[in-house]
Amino acid sequence: MNYIYAFAEDQTLTNQELGGKGANLAEMTRLGLPVPAGFTITTAACRQYLASAKQETGFLEDELMKAVHILEEKTQRQLGNTKQPLLVSVRSGAPISMPGMMDTILNLGLNDQTVIGLAEMTNDPWFAYDCYRRLIQMFGDVVYGIDKPIFEAALTALKNKRQVQKDTDLTLVDLKQLIETYKGLYVAAGQYQFPQSVDQQLRLAIEAVFKSWQNPRAQTYRRLNQIDGAMGTAVNVQQMVFGNYQGQSGTGVAFTRNPATGEPGLFGEYLLNAQGEDVVAGIRTPEPIATLKAQLPVIYEQFKTIANQLEAHYRDMQDMEFTIEAGQLYVLQTRVGKRTAPAAFRIAVDLVDEGVIDRPTAISRLKPTMIDGLLHPLFETSAVQQATQLLTGLPASPGAATGAIYFDAQKAQQAHEAGEKVVLVRQETSPEDIDGMVISEAIVTSRGGMTSHAAVVARGMGCCCVVGCQQLQVDYEQRAAHFAGRVLKEGAIISVDGHTGHLYLGALPQQTGVHETTLGTVLSWCDEIAPFAVWANAETPQEVATAFEFGAQGLGLVRTEHMFFGPERIFKMRQMILATELADRQVALAALKALQINDFKQIFSLAEERPCTIRLLDPPLHEFLPQNEAEQAELATALGISLAEIKRRIADKAEINPMLGHRGSRLAVTYPEIYQMQVLAIAESALAVQTTHHHAVAPKIMLPLIGTATEMAYLKQLLQQTIDDYLAENQQQLAYQIGTMIEIPRACLVADKIAATADFFSFGTNDLTQMTYGFSRDDIGHFMPDYQQQGLMPAEPFQTLDQDGVGALMQLAVQKGRQTKPDLSIGVCGEVGGDPTAMPFYRDLGIDYVSCSPYRVPSARLAAAQSQLTLAD
Repeated sequence: MNYIYAFAEDQTLTNQELGGKGANLAEMTRLGLPVPAGFTITTAACRQYLASAKQETGFLEDELMKAVHILEEKTQRQLGNTKQPLLVSVRSGAPISMPGMMDTILNLGLNDQTVIGLAEMTNDPWFAYDCYRRLIQMFGDVVYGIDKPIFEAALTALKNKRQVQKDTDLTLVDLKQLIETYKGLYVAAGQYQFPQSVDQQLRLAIEAVFKSWQNPRAQTYRRLNQIDGAMGTAVNVQQMVFGNYQGQSGTGVAFTRNPATGEPGLFGEYLLNAQGEDVVAGIRTPEPIATLKAQLPVIYEQFKTIANQLEAHYRDMQDMEFTIEAGQLYVLQTRVGKRTAPAAFRIAVDLVDEGVIDRPTAISRLKPTMIDGLLHPLFETSAVQQATQLLTGLPASPGAATGAIYFDAQKAQQAHEAGEKVVLVRQETSPEDIDGMVISEAIVTSRGGMTSHAAVVARGMGCCCVVGCQQLQVDYEQRAAHFAGRVLKEGAIISVDGHTGHLYLGALPQQTGVHETTLGTVLSWCDEIAPFAVWANAETPQEVATAFEFGAQGLGLVRTEHMFFGPERIFKMRQMILATELADRQVALAALKALQINDFKQIFSLAEERPCTIRLLDPPLHEFLPQNEAEQAELATALGISLAEIKRRIADKAEINPMLGHRGSRLAVTYPEIYQMQVLAIAESALAVQTTHHHAVAPKIMLPLIGTATEMAYLKQLLQQTIDDYLAENQQQLAYQIGTMIEIPRACLVADKIAATADFFSFGTNDLTQMTYGFSRDDIGHFMPDYQQQGLMPAEPFQTLDQDGVGALMQLAVQKGRQTKPDLSIGVCGEVGGDPTAMPFYRDLGIDYVSCSPYRVPSARLAAAQSQLTLAD
């Protein structure tokens, strides 16, 4: 088994073996592009290294020496040679892109002797010693864990002493002094020494990259992006080319389309006299790529041609790293570019319109979670006009966010855990900040550009981000930010506009922003191929309107209990619940009926001819009753009853285990007049809308918490008789159905019997999960994190469908229900109705629709279509 391959050596290898970076370097080499020579150590070597007890690279020794020898022959230089030294970069390259999460070392191969050779070979001693001091700093950070700020502090101290601003203002003597200072930092940090053996440098660097697969930031990134931790990373060893060389030299990062908006055309940044880390780390603020056209027009046109070639070859937007060394262009990397949600949808639609990809490919490239990012909030225009604008930077990732500012990841995490919304403010971010970035509402940096670490990571997370606020000076010791003569102390509230790059003082109100054009186009494609419909859970007019705006094809769950809150309604509800005589209860129900008729009219009017599934009253009655004495006394006065009597009646309604108690359809067995009132309100409102709006209304009436066939039959007969008597009395017709929510495990076991009288099923996954596991949905937060930390449960079962347990019950219910009624309509609602990971399961289950909250409808439409595409694959 081989562990090491030269670029383009074996065309059968994929990114699983070579990593994304190695596979693309090999492919670009095969395409004849200007790629510096090198080789890739496979992910299998990383897995072997991490699995070994000693964690040594001895098993690579023979292959590594052979690969180095071949590289030396190609480059006509030798590693460690004092006349023609070969310098290499050592970079990570995971099978799935993890930008900035693992480690890189540049300029490897320099020591006290080869630096002299490099100086003579290039006739540029300053350049050679600048490369050497960079290597010592990077090697100390990556291999020995010496904090980067320690080196930066030494550099800053020297510049202050010499009274210069730029690194390039230092003299050759200064650089040599700085190198000796850096070596001393090794000793001070733990008796380390910078290795003079270039072979030792290479081995230690490879081991460090292997180890970086398990560093905390990489593990956090994999957890957030659901990347398999067992894959390991490849290592790419590549001849160095120098953007910090004399003359026409520089380095940059560019995209074939704007990663924030999706707009076609080159988008990126570069720096002259710099190495790649200077751009990515945001240490210097770079120039836009368009400026390169004026400075180096021939190089610009060459790069533009290569960029177009790469996008055409990979049929997707590319993220490229390049270096110019003395007027020669080199491409160091290409990969499918990370992009914001709006950019992802625009690029998908544009590539279809350009004939590059087909619609199924476009759909498959998008993620349901992107749609949450697509619906990024905006600040209200009127509030922005009156707000105090503090600063403006580069709008790196869209959105609008407000929070208290914190200047390091640890403080931000602590504030977040205390319940605060936080904005992470840094000079520049680094991969070590990932835990603080993840929990932040927004990220702000004073340095860096649109391709800096902060910008790339924020876009990937869908987090609002503004970078390059050059007026901003962050004082970490004083915990303050200074700008334009003003000071913001840690904890101050600011608002960040990732659409414009503006920062405002205080909290600004927000409004939801919807990018209708490309989102609507893609979702219309999705609806054409989805194996089932997407409905919504909604009950207020605003929720219903939003659901239909987002493309819901029906209402799968209208919770009537939510309609009884509000001062007037809750009083009538309490009056009904606490009534001791049927006549008194009927008086309150008559008032509630009038309110319900108005509610249902609004819903049926908005729904037009779409199906509406209305669940009758579900929660236990005590939930509507006042618990504090002041409210109880107020209710007693309103009802003309003593406080003592009110307390007695409330106590009579108390239950030991209410979620398994007197609720759902059990209420209708005890108090049939409640459900009778509701179905009459449904019938009257449906007929009224049919008359006034001239379209058919076909309500689906859903009975909650049915566990036996006899319950279903009894209540359907009661309610059907109530409705039919009303229709006959008024000489009207109404196409309605009475079905049930399947949410009790026993209902799944006897679904064939329940289906004999039920017109439809709808799985109530919240209660079905609760009763299957025996987990309280309200209390699971106390122990579920421990279960997940111990690996006992892969996901929270109220957010992600338990396909093995709950799913098995659903399969049984579908099978039994359709044995009785082959055309039985079946849906899924509850929290997991919109779970993207469950869509293939729902497809195989053969359901007719899923129903989820309005804002999950677009992502559910996309996920439903993708489930059909995976079946086709």
